[in-house]
Amino acid sequence: MSDSPIAVEHGPELRHHFASVEQQRDAASLGMWLFLATEIMFFGGMFCAYLIYRMWYFNEFAAGSRSLNLKWGTINTIVLICSSLTVALGVRAAQMGKRKLLVILLILTIVFGLAFLGIKGIEWHEKYEHHHIPGASFDATALEKPPYSNGGIDPSHEQIYFSLYFAMTGLHALHMIIGVGIFAFLLFHAWKGRYTPQYNTPIEIGGLYWHFVDIVWIYLFPLLYLIDRKPLG
Repeated sequence: MSDSPIAVEHGPELRHHFASVEQQRDAASLGMWLFLATEIMFFGGMFCAYLIYRMWYFNEFAAGSRSLNLKWGTINTIVLICSSLTVALGVRAAQMGKRKLLVILLILTIVFGLAFLGIKGIEWHEKYEHHHIPGASFDATALEKPPYSNGGIDPSHEQIYFSLYFAMTGLHALHMIIGVGIFAFLLFHAWKGRYTPQYNTPIEIGGLYWHFVDIVWIYLFPLLYLIDRKPLG
């Protein structure tokens, strides 16, 4: 009886340091979850700063929140929810080996991502026109009157709100841009037929990242747009 090791055939998608596709997928998933844990701590610090400053400067934060365009924020929330659906369906399509459907769903995800960024650009442009970007040109005159407030707000404290608004939404938008780039990469390889029912780990990992970015927005939307939203008359 021979004691020589049994040769194991590795497919082209399996890296040499893994014993099986399942082990490779588990390692990739663990790596992504660890990365997302660091991202949660990063965003968590910003959320914590926002909540503390909101308690300290409630009137200024309420006025800033009322000045945001609720229509665009709501549309963007719907867009991201739809993109999460297309990502989930895309993962399922990859697992079932439906290449054409996977390509279509990846394209739709990219379109939703670009639509989100475009709408966010419109919102930022509105804030630029209203001089609500923190800095030398910042103007809180309109925010000192109804329907935003009944006066008694400090412009310097108001700038803290908009500083956090642009920092949080800007960082989220950066993650969206990275996500669109990731899905463009996945789309290219899906078009070439690389992903099969036996190998679709990159689609799953990309989906995890995209869902995380969507969840971050689900927290940003009520914090920035909905708390104490009722306008003052």
